[in-house]
Amino acid sequence: MASLLSPSAAISLRHKLNRSSAVSANTPFKICHTFPGNGRCQRLSFKTKAAGSVEGNVLDKESASISDKIDYGVVGIHHVGILCENLERSLEFYQNILGLEINEARPHDKLPYRGAWLWVGSEMIHLMELPNPDPLIGRPEHGGRDRHACISIRDVSKLQAILDKAGIPYTLSRSGRPAIFTRDPDANALEFTQV
Repeated sequence: MASLLSPSAAISLRHKLNRSSAVSANTPFKICHTFPGNGRCQRLSFKTKAAGSVEGNVLDKESASISDKIDYGVVGIHHVGILCENLERSLEFYQNILGLEINEARPHDKLPYRGAWLWVGSEMIHLMELPNPDPLIGRPEHGGRDRHACISIRDVSKLQAILDKAGIPYTLSRSGRPAIFTRDPDANALEFTQV
């Protein structure tokens, strides 16, 4: 009776995961999966028992299961950083159109650039007056097809009326759910979804 995963089975499992992985042939074995785009390594531990028969060359294995849960105490998103070219213009939009309030407790003068912290429920948007490496033209019309921050609201129709009155363009959710997408003065996409 064998208690270790054969190298060919490890390669097969790695291929099935269709990810860039480093595999050890020890039991239990660990896979270091590197997520595309962020390059971070997430360790997964699989326990596998294998029994082989010399006559039939049969391999019976228990299903691979994840035995390590990654838990370091995630409780929510604290803030989302948004780049802006002109802080006053952005504050006009975020405060006077969207109605967000500044968090005066956050440090505005301790960073090497201008900025403001705005309350979004119990979380915040951090406006940062810094050069934006993203193009302002050629972005998708619908913000749901661009990187965006999503804010939960109670009534999409009220926000729609506010945007109409201010002459700010928007698109509605293409899935039919109650959500609206718009852009701030720096073309940063924002989604507002009704909860």
